[in-house]
Amino acid sequence: MSTSTLPTPPGTLDPISAEIIRAGFVSITDEMKTNLMRTAYNLIIYEAQDFTVGLFDANGDTVSVGLGLPMFVGGLSRAIKAKLAHFGRDGIEPGDILLTNDAYIMGSHLNHMIFTMPIFHDGELVAFAASMAHWADVGGVLGGTTQDIYSEGLQLPIVKVFKRGVQDDEITRIIQTNVRFADLAMGDFRAQVAAIRTGEARMTALLDRYGSEVIRQAISELFTRSENLARRAVEQIPDGAYTASTEMDDDGVNKGMPIPIKVTVRVHGDSMTIDLSEVAPQVAGYFNSGETAGISAAQVAFKFLTSPTDYPVNAGSFAPVEVVLPEGTVVSATKPSAMRWWMTFPMTVVDCVFKALADAMPERSIAGHHADLAVGSLYGTDRETGRLFLFFGGAQGGGWGATADKDGESATICINDGDTHNTPVESNEIKYPSLLFERYALRQDSGGPGRNRGGLGTAVEIRTLTDIKLNCFMDRTVQAPWGIAGGGDALANRLSVRRADGEFVPQATGKVDSHPLSAGDAYRIETGGGGGYGPASERAPEAVLADVSAGYVSLAEARSTYRVAVVETADGFAVDLDETRSLRG
Repeated sequence: MSTSTLPTPPGTLDPISAEIIRAGFVSITDEMKTNLMRTAYNLIIYEAQDFTVGLFDANGDTVSVGLGLPMFVGGLSRAIKAKLAHFGRDGIEPGDILLTNDAYIMGSHLNHMIFTMPIFHDGELVAFAASMAHWADVGGVLGGTTQDIYSEGLQLPIVKVFKRGVQDDEITRIIQTNVRFADLAMGDFRAQVAAIRTGEARMTALLDRYGSEVIRQAISELFTRSENLARRAVEQIPDGAYTASTEMDDDGVNKGMPIPIKVTVRVHGDSMTIDLSEVAPQVAGYFNSGETAGISAAQVAFKFLTSPTDYPVNAGSFAPVEVVLPEGTVVSATKPSAMRWWMTFPMTVVDCVFKALADAMPERSIAGHHADLAVGSLYGTDRETGRLFLFFGGAQGGGWGATADKDGESATICINDGDTHNTPVESNEIKYPSLLFERYALRQDSGGPGRNRGGLGTAVEIRTLTDIKLNCFMDRTVQAPWGIAGGGDALANRLSVRRADGEFVPQATGKVDSHPLSAGDAYRIETGGGGGYGPASERAPEAVLADVSAGYVSLAEARSTYRVAVVETADGFAVDLDETRSLRG
């Protein structure tokens, strides 16, 4: 039997080629990500994977982002557009590499270096490859409580660190001079350059194969496809205005003064507006973020609720959502606001969008999560080398909220950092011999009770073998992660210190600045759980039994909150069905 195909009309892209090119974009950014991770020098990049890479069209719109930190999506695109505006298309040449860490362009702190390389084909600028990664140190004060951007480290305006393929020695030496560990920093510098050069080489191969016009058409069709998927999802949400609010603990300077976060979501047909105009004004402390971060927070929530598995993540996915965000809020701060801990408030904005739409989208909504990196940052003199060391504790997992059909995830990094990983204890102790990790465990009873239980937080306890100073920037120690649809709240985040003599000292908040710890002292960070979904009394007794057997839920919690009588037996645990029926009435 013979088969025949109709010719593709002129000016259109056949679906097979379109799919091959789409998969090619994903493959390129995956390879960029792998190369950066394998060549970086700092743990926070190659272990924690605190970075993102991407491909962008000639206008700076996102074509494909290597899965990583969700909040970096907007920062990369905004930075490229700012670089285009700064140099103009005619001012960018083959072999140039553009660099900035401008906090008010990318919306985050100065530790994020954004390298961008233009991609030319037949003399025409057709795309960009970019990388945004967290450098462990960019200078600035060692203490935690900064109140302006100038105290937070080296600020790089938009510059060409390579000009037509030649590295600028003066700019390079300025960077080296302003960081504490130049050998590590320049290792990460080279790794980011290698990643974007990989993107340029692979994208050039794709352009050579198909031509720039076909690639542009494939990008346009990718945007249209993703936009249509997102619009169809929005159409399923009832029209209306939905509001949610919460409070952050404080700004790190004015201790005990809550910071309000309020969002309003409006749905009309196949379009959504996320209004952040009632988020608190920018603050005196270091929890501000720029406009890009506020917009990105809204987009992350929108993507989760509409088309979470549509890959690659691209600009079309966000076409149906408008973000209302006036200048000067805590997620649209202006210079010279401090931005050292930029990520905490935006991720609670994401949580509030989910909370606002909990009744309108019960099948897709998620209860509140621990919403913090839960990092303890240490600095002191290494006992073996006698040199200064900085330990950036690494993101600590906590509990995520339950959904209508599933328990929340346990020990998972907060939503802002998405695909980042916790650094293995063994790696930390090898790199930092002055520290001893004494405990890393799930936190019993931390998950919010519900028909579906919230995920569990974790408890990490680290003992120091030398005199050090502790910085901690943890929030959400007062406002617990909330349950939805009748589910219970989870336990909140918590910080405490254990002295060498055994004295246990709970801290009033999760924020301390250059807090002295002597050799033998330890600090403990306990992350919150995720909120529950549905009434706890509706959780299946066998599920409660499994929780108790695994150590997730205590016998007392099973009885008092879930109304399930779990008893110890010679073989472990069992449910007393008669007493459970009595408890549940």
